[in-house]
Amino acid sequence: MLKGHQSWLFENHPVIAGTAAIVGPFEGLGPLAHDFDIVHGDLRLGQDSWEKAERTLLEEAANLAIEKAKITKESINFLVGGDLMNQIISSTFAARTLQIPYLGVFGACSTSMESLAIAANLINSRSAKYVMSSACSHNATAEKQFRYPTEYGSQKPPTAQFSVTGAGTCVLTQQGDGPYVTSATIGRVVDMGISDPFNMGAAMAPAAVDTILAHFRDFRMEPGYYDLIVTGDLSKVGYAIANELFEKHKFPIHQTVYKDCGMMIYDYEKQQVQAGASGAGCSATVTYGHLLRRMREKELNRILVVATGALLSPISFQQGETIPCIAHAVSIENEVRKL
Repeated sequence: MLKGHQSWLFENHPVIAGTAAIVGPFEGLGPLAHDFDIVHGDLRLGQDSWEKAERTLLEEAANLAIEKAKITKESINFLVGGDLMNQIISSTFAARTLQIPYLGVFGACSTSMESLAIAANLINSRSAKYVMSSACSHNATAEKQFRYPTEYGSQKPPTAQFSVTGAGTCVLTQQGDGPYVTSATIGRVVDMGISDPFNMGAAMAPAAVDTILAHFRDFRMEPGYYDLIVTGDLSKVGYAIANELFEKHKFPIHQTVYKDCGMMIYDYEKQQVQAGASGAGCSATVTYGHLLRRMREKELNRILVVATGALLSPISFQQGETIPCIAHAVSIENEVRKL
């Protein structure tokens, strides 16, 4: 059901039946390591290219989520997913292996919640019985495509971010005990004129704030409704800017706990990650690993995940274009929402 101008209320309460979060070795050194299903010790996962390793991450996460949902692969009606590679090849090639009817989506690092919102809408409308959403990234593939070859070893400024090697998947269905996907707000493209690919947090922060403001405007709620609001990968720079923008808009973000996945997955003291984490796998693994674990243990009951994405490409950067950004918000709750 449409709420307000750009939000969906899922009145049929899509149920999270199974999730999986699989990461690489560097993520396994961070503070959330115990919340991931699998931590690989080999960045290549035994493959002969970074791209094949990323695809393997996603295939493993998909199969594990299906196993945890206690269904068969043949039960999945649709797979909705994407990644950062040109033509989203990691997701497409994984879908080739999985042989599940496939909807490929691209929202850069916002893909985790874009895919979850679409999957929830398919379940809510009774267009499917089981839908899987997914997102993945790999540090070496992202570096090679968007910045410099990994062998180059270039120095990075403090505003730069470190792409997560990881894949997160979620199986939704029509009935069950929860957690439930209760609503979603689809973001607008926001471009504040930033063109530096090493300062993505600053570029994405206005889009995150725009979507969060729209979510609470459409549902006529206060932020205190949620136990936690978490953005996808603004990291230190973008997180600080977002807080400044909330203050400028007089939005009472202090009523809830506000964090950023890009600041949660790594240890700033021990791991050299500049401003923090980025990548489509960042919010996917933190949400489907750490946050869902906390929800299952009732540490959290209502969360709003706002995945953020910078919609640039190597071509647009080379042509001097600015960086359009977007954010999509999805609410996950342990109890059915009554609005």
